[in-house]
Amino acid sequence: MDYTALNDDELMRRIQAGEKLAFEAMVDRYQNQLQGFFFRKNRDLQLAEDLTQDTFLRLLEKSWDFLPSGRFRGWLFRIAYNILIDDVRRRGGDALTKSIRNSAMGDDDVLARMTDTMLGPEAIASGEQFREIVNELLATLSNEQRMTFILHHFEELSLPEVADAMRTLLPTTKSRLRLAREKLRTMLLERNIVLPLEHELDESERNL
Repeated sequence: MDYTALNDDELMRRIQAGEKLAFEAMVDRYQNQLQGFFFRKNRDLQLAEDLTQDTFLRLLEKSWDFLPSGRFRGWLFRIAYNILIDDVRRRGGDALTKSIRNSAMGDDDVLARMTDTMLGPEAIASGEQFREIVNELLATLSNEQRMTFILHHFEELSLPEVADAMRTLLPTTKSRLRLAREKLRTMLLERNIVLPLEHELDESERNL
């Protein structure tokens, strides 16, 4: 059986049936993405690995709660998000502050693409400077808006998947993303930096 050829729902059905190789295939498929998600929040590789392991253990525990519907990633990141919140609570306020401040760090590819498409009367001095600015501004958003922005732009989850991950309605998710973008754009404008229109909701998102 080539488990790598199975989609997420099919793998979950086999995990529910107790097939160990199916679980190993799921770990191989999502381990790096989950580690990246956690590492972006705390900049601690060992902690990111531990939280990723906790996520997969929770996946096994909750496997029978999953109903195959083509939205596995949203379900998986809901588990990851809850584990992140639990860890932040365990480690106290300093951990929360660190998590917020580092939420955009390490997303060089996304921020580099944004830097490459910057428009405005004053050019940004460097990509690193822009990353620092976005990191600073993201920390000013509410947790819900910030996490919606991060999951959609940095983790590349669709809006329905983000809604699943954060246990909210799709219209609420769209509203949070729009507000996050508008606030970021306003704060960037105050620094004479203009985001191009491609960072607005595209047509496919508007029709969801």
